[in-house]
Amino acid sequence: MGRISSILAVLIVIGAAVFWYVTRPVMADAEVLAGIEPDLDRGEWVFYAGGCASCHAPEEASGEDKLVLSGGRPLESDFGTFYAPNISPDPEQGIGDWSALDLYNAMHNGVSPEGSHYYPAFPYTAYVHATPEDIVSLHAFLQTLPASGTPSQPHEVGFPFNIRRALGGWKFLFQNDDYVVTAGLDETTTQGRYIAEALGHCAECHTSRNILGGLNKSEWLGGAPNPSGRGTIPNITPGALDWSEADLVEYFTSGFTPMFDSAGGHMADVVSNLSQLPEEDRAALAAYLKAVPPIE
Repeated sequence: MGRISSILAVLIVIGAAVFWYVTRPVMADAEVLAGIEPDLDRGEWVFYAGGCASCHAPEEASGEDKLVLSGGRPLESDFGTFYAPNISPDPEQGIGDWSALDLYNAMHNGVSPEGSHYYPAFPYTAYVHATPEDIVSLHAFLQTLPASGTPSQPHEVGFPFNIRRALGGWKFLFQNDDYVVTAGLDETTTQGRYIAEALGHCAECHTSRNILGGLNKSEWLGGAPNPSGRGTIPNITPGALDWSEADLVEYFTSGFTPMFDSAGGHMADVVSNLSQLPEEDRAALAAYLKAVPPIE
């Protein structure tokens, strides 16, 4: 009996050590950004391609107020309600004292400057594809925006989802830098993929999730339940969306559909962002969506 107890104790210790190792926050060092100089114009492009204001500006903001990234928008989910934080350049309530490396670790590794895991409501599973150059440029652009002293709201997350360390296990299962669509791409569709799979994080809404909240990549962009519980997010693969590339480009530009309807809700914000990009980028995104494997 004593021997069995000893073996169990050893196994428990080994299991705890493995858990502690797997769930540790992983952070890059400064070498990853060495020699990279920011490009403010590129940073502005990343800002709109990534839809930063869609979550981090106040819900009713319009015009220049969309550049005040004071946070506060709620994101409802099965795991709780998450609130977008203040990412304005305010040094106390925002990210004004963040370095470019801090932003890189947040976007690539889902880790705060203090070494805590972020919840994947912040779509770092998509942003992991963003290039170091683009993150450095985005960091520089964000520092040019108006500062806001509005405090970030705490998330409403109960046990056991409030155990941040466990998010390291979630990342172990679902965080990687593999693209989903890899076959038959040319220069245009590759650019569209970068906008859709990396910066624009389209799958965060348009792809269903498993019981742990990971994306069902076999159903990529095939539609999903609305996290709020109201309706569904549509299937935007060629299996359900028969719009032409020209139709898609027009939608990304004006918000008008081929049926003379217009974008509403969160998609109105998405269109507002995409309309700021050069037309060739909207065309690249449209070409990518036509190249995605169809989900019926």
